[in-house]
Amino acid sequence: MEFRVLRYFLTVAREGSMTAAAEFLHVTQPTLSRQLKDLEQELGKKLFIRSSHRIFLTDEGMLLRKRAEEIIDMVNKLETEFSSMEETISGDVFLGGGETDAMRQIARVVKDLQLSYPNIRYHLYSGNEDDVTERLDKGLLDFGILIQPADLSKYNYINIPAKDVWGVVMRKDSPLAFKDTIKAVDLLNVPLICSRQAMKQTFSKNEFADWFGEDFGKLNVVTTYNLAYNAAIMVEEGIGYALTLDKIVNTSSDSNLCFRPLEPRLESGLNIVWKKHQVFSAAADKFLKEIQEKFSSLN
Repeated sequence: MEFRVLRYFLTVAREGSMTAAAEFLHVTQPTLSRQLKDLEQELGKKLFIRSSHRIFLTDEGMLLRKRAEEIIDMVNKLETEFSSMEETISGDVFLGGGETDAMRQIARVVKDLQLSYPNIRYHLYSGNEDDVTERLDKGLLDFGILIQPADLSKYNYINIPAKDVWGVVMRKDSPLAFKDTIKAVDLLNVPLICSRQAMKQTFSKNEFADWFGEDFGKLNVVTTYNLAYNAAIMVEEGIGYALTLDKIVNTSSDSNLCFRPLEPRLESGLNIVWKKHQVFSAAADKFLKEIQEKFSSLN
């Protein structure tokens, strides 16, 4: 399977048309069509459903698209790592993480590094723990920022010197908005919008479930989310109350939403993690050393 043909395949999948893809790739349509037929024969699977106007992916084609994107991302990352092996440190650092105000800590490290190493570029990927660890394990990210509770057994990690505060985001005209803090009993009879990571019961200790105690199973969870932006829209439209972290949803004076912390107070620690025995590019290695120096002193 040739890398070039995978690029051809992804272009056709994106354009939805053999003609448009051939024009984009500057190849003839018969050449492109033959390459993709050879790919289908090599895999022994039909990748496209051809209609008179468009081309659609089969289930096998959708799987190949996902894997081909990962392969191309990995090859691009490898090329940038080798191109950065010069006396002047340059290159790319790939970071993934959930929505958290602790990203400010990372941003300050990046800002300090920019003074000495302006040719290092940073690429941010937002996702929950499952999204981030999947990309870490595949080598598509150098580092991940995980919000506890999280499974750290496969990774090296450093504690980020920050805590995220859990609470409830609600409309300012909601019945609970007059309260200064929110207790477990307040949430038993209202529709909740919850983080999927917080709801997971796969950890030896889930502080979020422990906070609710025996009432955890009685919660009326109407929606789950992995990133808070869309959850906030659901709150604005009156779907329910969002259990989330402070400072990641706009609750300023010009917003229709407000945040109330949980009582008793519930905080989550954070970790920056990387694969054990990871071989870093020069840029990623410099970033790690800066993180270790800054965060170790603060911890």
